[in-house]
Amino acid sequence: MEKRKIEIMDTTLRDGEQTSGVSFAGQEKVSIARLLLEELKVDRIEVASARVSEGEFKSIRKVAQWAKNRGYLDKIEVLGFIDGTASVDWIINTGCRVMNLLCKGSLRHCREQLRKTPEEHLEDIKQVISYAQRKGVDVNLYLEDWSNGMRHSEEYVYLIMDNLKDLPIRRFMLPDTLGILTPDETADFCTRMIRRYPDVHFDFHAHNDYDLAVANVFEAVKAGVKGVHVTVNGLGERAGNAPLSSVIAVIEDHLKMKTNVREKSIYHVSKIVESYSGIRIPANKPVIGDNVFTQVAGVHADGDKKNNLYFNDLLPERFGRSREYALGKTSGKANIMKNLEALGIDLDEETTKKVTARIIELGDKKEIVTPDELPYIISDILKNGTENQVIQLLNYSLTLTNGLRPTATVKIAIKGEVYEQTAAGDGQYHAFSKAMYKIYRSLNKPIPELLDYMVVIPPGGKTNAYVQTIITWRFEGKTFKTRGLDVDQTAAAIKATMKMLNMIENKTIPTFNYMQLP
Repeated sequence: MEKRKIEIMDTTLRDGEQTSGVSFAGQEKVSIARLLLEELKVDRIEVASARVSEGEFKSIRKVAQWAKNRGYLDKIEVLGFIDGTASVDWIINTGCRVMNLLCKGSLRHCREQLRKTPEEHLEDIKQVISYAQRKGVDVNLYLEDWSNGMRHSEEYVYLIMDNLKDLPIRRFMLPDTLGILTPDETADFCTRMIRRYPDVHFDFHAHNDYDLAVANVFEAVKAGVKGVHVTVNGLGERAGNAPLSSVIAVIEDHLKMKTNVREKSIYHVSKIVESYSGIRIPANKPVIGDNVFTQVAGVHADGDKKNNLYFNDLLPERFGRSREYALGKTSGKANIMKNLEALGIDLDEETTKKVTARIIELGDKKEIVTPDELPYIISDILKNGTENQVIQLLNYSLTLTNGLRPTATVKIAIKGEVYEQTAAGDGQYHAFSKAMYKIYRSLNKPIPELLDYMVVIPPGGKTNAYVQTIITWRFEGKTFKTRGLDVDQTAAAIKATMKMLNMIENKTIPTFNYMQLP
């Protein structure tokens, strides 16, 4: 038996743009329209409301011209109003040819907002539809506030439908305008509409005020509606609309139906719209959030190694993504091994244990250690080894004040004796070094020479990435390097410095002078 296909109408450029603070530029609208129709393959897009502004008019003309050149003009829709000829003319002048006519789907809206009787409202609707037909504009019809209409004035809804169902209206669109419906109500109300008007094409338009938009779409499709409305990333007024990503997954996996949407493009398009809109995608947003395909607990990674015990049907590859295994304080050996496999790194058992222990230690400093940082941690372990901590850093304080030189106060213990000094420098690490040198001079201890200071940051541009500081020293004719790893560059340099001082104190400087200096 062939799967039933559900029509997807995306309204990111109209309803989604009603998100507080979101306004797409003309070229951004063209770009998003292209992504939705050519890359995602949605069936239709709603791009604007008629008569909003001169800027909107120019933007929609650009979209319409692009759509006409690409053969998509019948997929471009504009919200229109019961305003005589004004909306229809505005739509025609943009170059568009489909109007989504906004009518009143509840008696209260009809009486109190329009201050008209149902009969008067019906007459106004018919006049607009007649004019649109004469001008060659196709009409879909929104029953605004339909959910309240079904709750409180069901006979009014049927009166409107009975008088309009035989007119040239391609789709009747049922909005939960205020996001008030429960899944049970959605199923009930949609079923009543479909049973009473079996030959009508119904769309369902959900809002997410109670976080039930996707659940309500599920029930509407199950009841038999033929189309649903979505937005990329769930953009929309107040709590937003039903997110395209979740709706597609639910239709495919739970309803066992299909759409024309290309799943592999969902993440890519979502990230571009995130950039254009300035509205960040929550890290835990299903399908498209940064963390949703990341296993954190070590037991889950272990289960994935044993016949994918913690997989579900939402395989990341479907959506152009990949599964990751987080590295942090809850990591186990299985997480580490999964990441090492992905990086092509093979470690012995003892080193793997050390890496695991270090990641757990570092995980207390930040939530996640990224796979990009793993090679730096391994390098830190392999090249630094462990030293007898004859010299211990007990405490330090760094200050950076605009207009004043940075200062550092350092307290260390050398073989149990405590020393403290304060110094100013040209930078925080320079101030730390000068304070340390003060202590060493007071003890007549020899002072090494710093030859080179290099900072390496993993790719990805994250501001909380671990920093590896590599410092080259010369002491008693020997040149050697020490490394420090931390989320703070100065802290990493301090770790490298303490490593160097303990190597000198323990006389464990490499005997091989691998850097020939003039």
